[in-house]
Amino acid sequence: MTAATDTAAPPASTERANPLLQVRGLAKRVASGNSELTILQGVEFDLAAGATCAIVGASGSGKSTLLGLLAGLDMPSAGTVELAGQSLFALDEDARAALRGRMVGFVFQSFQLMPALTALENVMLPLELAGMADPRSVAAAWLGRVGLAERLAHYPKHLSGGEQQRVALARAFATEPKLLLADEPTGNLDAATGADVIDLLFELNRAQGTTLVLVTHDEALASRCGRQLRLAAGSLLV
Repeated sequence: MTAATDTAAPPASTERANPLLQVRGLAKRVASGNSELTILQGVEFDLAAGATCAIVGASGSGKSTLLGLLAGLDMPSAGTVELAGQSLFALDEDARAALRGRMVGFVFQSFQLMPALTALENVMLPLELAGMADPRSVAAAWLGRVGLAERLAHYPKHLSGGEQQRVALARAFATEPKLLLADEPTGNLDAATGADVIDLLFELNRAQGTTLVLVTHDEALASRCGRQLRLAAGSLLV
């Protein structure tokens, strides 16, 4: 698949007028001995619904910290993140968790599957937590979409790395999130398997109209997104 076939970025005017994700003055500082270490400083951007965005930068540039803040998994030292008009940090921890459950999906480098659950049960879990009426059928359908219809009863230890990441993709998309956050999703995969997983990620993202934020150090992968945000020493490069 070429970059031209992936989701294009919405016009900048659309992002400004009606962003799904709005970030303003975001900063993260932590104590380091007798001084303070700045991890992120003054990060600002908007993303419209359906946009695809890569966050790129060297190790230690703040990419994963930014992703955690966008999900409301961490608290900033300053700044705001609004998701669909809701300020994440105006909510308490339980309310942020509830918002994530409704609107955010995750794909991790290390898959983050529950080892004691089958592939089917791993995909069912967030659906059950969301109170879906028939989580088993929905989970089975999604595993079929990612090519694992014959692996429903397999535990993660009996799946290859590529198959585990496909389960993770099914789990992430099954709740129909508005925002999908992916942190180095091919980092633990070989090149050929990683390419297949990324093709599937973009295919599902396009079909669902999800807003994708992808952390990567892979420039070729970043180029498939409609927009690239480059971090250096905790700041966005303009």
